[in-house]
Amino acid sequence: MRSPRRCSRNGCPRQAVATLTYVYNESTAVVGPLAAFAEPHTYDLCEPHARSLTAPRGWDVVRHEGEFEPPPPTTDDLVALAEAVREAARPAPRPPEGTPDRSHPDQSHSTGRRGHLRVIPPNH
Repeated sequence: MRSPRRCSRNGCPRQAVATLTYVYNESTAVVGPLAAFAEPHTYDLCEPHARSLTAPRGWDVVRHEGEFEPPPPTTDDLVALAEAVREAARPAPRPPEGTPDRSHPDQSHSTGRRGHLRVIPPNH
């Protein structure tokens, strides 16, 4: 599953909701709704950074006046999530009866299993 796009500002962990594009020949910075795809030479911004952006002296800022909304999940995202849940819920295959478990050479300690995690006993 794709993770949501993050704000391009250094150190900002927020989800991007806007795209900043510079139109150099018109000395204009355009802040609009989040583009469908990340493009080179554009910057994804969270709402606080999109609203507070300033441009260099002599440049204009054209800013989307409506609400910035995070993009809805795509069908691909939903299918990937469903597949991940199905995979995690699948029980691990058990070795046939009488087959030694090669993943644990010392069978004197009991190990527990919880989903994809395994409890490993301390060494004595």
